[in-house]
Amino acid sequence: MRVYLGLAAKQPGAGIPEAMLHTVRGAIDSAFPVPPEVIRSREWHRPGITMFAWTNEPDDSRQPPLLETGHDRVTGVNGYLAAPGDVNRLAAMPTLDTEAVGGCFSAFRATEDELSAATAIHRVCPVYYAETPDVHVIGSRALLVHLAGGGERVEWDVLALQSMVRQGYFLSDETPYRGVSALPPSSSVTVRGGHRTITTTPLPAAVPAPESRRRKKLLVGELAEALLATVEPLRAAGEPVNLALTGGRDSRLIAAVLHAAGIPLRATTNGLDTHPDVIIAGRIARALRVEHTVIPPSRAEKKDAIVVEHPLARAYETLRACEGMTSAYESIVGYLPYSARPTMSGQSGEILRAGGLLLLQTDLSEKALRRRVDVTFLRDPALFTEEANEHARELAGPWLERAPLEALDHMYISYKVGRWHAGARAGSLRRGDQIWPFLDNRVVRAALGLDQTWRLSEEVIYELLGVLAPSLRDIPIEGKPWRFTAGKRYYPWQRRPQVLTAPKTGGGGWNWRTSPGAELTGLMRDHVLGRLDLLAPIVRPDEVRKLFAEPVLKKPNQAWHLYTVATMLGGEYPGKEPEGLPRVHIPIPS
Repeated sequence: MRVYLGLAAKQPGAGIPEAMLHTVRGAIDSAFPVPPEVIRSREWHRPGITMFAWTNEPDDSRQPPLLETGHDRVTGVNGYLAAPGDVNRLAAMPTLDTEAVGGCFSAFRATEDELSAATAIHRVCPVYYAETPDVHVIGSRALLVHLAGGGERVEWDVLALQSMVRQGYFLSDETPYRGVSALPPSSSVTVRGGHRTITTTPLPAAVPAPESRRRKKLLVGELAEALLATVEPLRAAGEPVNLALTGGRDSRLIAAVLHAAGIPLRATTNGLDTHPDVIIAGRIARALRVEHTVIPPSRAEKKDAIVVEHPLARAYETLRACEGMTSAYESIVGYLPYSARPTMSGQSGEILRAGGLLLLQTDLSEKALRRRVDVTFLRDPALFTEEANEHARELAGPWLERAPLEALDHMYISYKVGRWHAGARAGSLRRGDQIWPFLDNRVVRAALGLDQTWRLSEEVIYELLGVLAPSLRDIPIEGKPWRFTAGKRYYPWQRRPQVLTAPKTGGGGWNWRTSPGAELTGLMRDHVLGRLDLLAPIVRPDEVRKLFAEPVLKKPNQAWHLYTVATMLGGEYPGKEPEGLPRVHIPIPS
């Protein structure tokens, strides 16, 4: 994981105050969610311009380097480039622009008289910006950008947190920190001569669905080429890629990409031998002639309860890793020492299927799609104050004016990927920088250029398999059939795609976070209700009390979101990690 922070004086000829430099150096331990002893740093200073960089990478072997230094400039890449040498392209650009560069990254650059940063098309490697009376601040961690201002305590943007309580992530460019904003997708922020400018390139408009077989082949071929380019850095890994393989669509496509590119891989699947994921993954591995390891779930004596960490300990670690951008309802990957071992999964494959917001829809009428946009921003309005609801309506307004198919597609990229995934991903980045083909800058750009209904049909992924690894198209998929096959007529000589479905069992879907039991409910109730005065600007106290009125929560997701925000506003984060908290027993339903 890499962290960047740049400072630029507002007044020509003015320097960066030494006190601010001292503040930044001291704040990194709070803002970088790894043990302080593993952090390495570099600094670059010129009159009025400073660039800081930190990493928990154990050495300088990873390319591009933490700071690529030229005679008059320095460039840093947060994330990875499909071609590490492209850092020189970024360094030489008159205006920092990521459009033609492959990888999953954001870029930071400082010269003798300019500070700039740029996001990729999905901003999953975020850029945050703020200003003080004397200095512009740009960085990759929002808390660090906020603390660089030198305030004695964190100032929260309470109204912005209404989105966190509704959805568990941000549906805007806001952050929890007053005065700190997230740079939009495909954007650059530049400070020159003391003035800040922001330039944004609109997300691509989709072309109409192809009507001819030739046109389909051309578009799918271009997307396949973009996917193949994403795995080029893995040729230097020195060992096979470990792929988390299931019976679904997305990890199968990753296997096909690695196979077509000639990148050695081995597959790992979690589950019992009788589960469709294990059965199908085994067939995929045999078709590609790769090693397949099955990790069965641990079995213990039958018990009537599980023991989990105290919710405050969970919330603190989530806030520390994700900076208040992700609810403690989510399970964030815990810290482990940085490793360069190549691992991959099918995460974020929904981008090639028009995004998770559209995949939730069965009714694609314009009225239903507009309702989905509205509900996404204005969920549970009765729980919130009128001021919070009005703020949500203002955020929804520009999206409701757009064609709803494109709006939901771009909302998924801008917020579900660019805000939720960007926050949650910080946990795993501490362990190493994985290659994410579906989040590659050029892959996402190519995908967004394809008709939403065509991507939603899943025919695009099916055709990609035909280009990259044809034998995988005939292997069954787990769960529901390919969407484009619904109602399709098959002739006797045609092969119908097969499906395997896991048998439903009584306790198979049980999740302690959504079935918290009375003890955990009580802890969460006391914590939230004890901070109702802090939450009152965005939620109605009586409605919050109703939410916690029953012995066991009926809306646990909402309660976790409230608990997370209450922990922020209550001052438990940032600060010292809570100690001595008892673990919690949660009954397992019979």
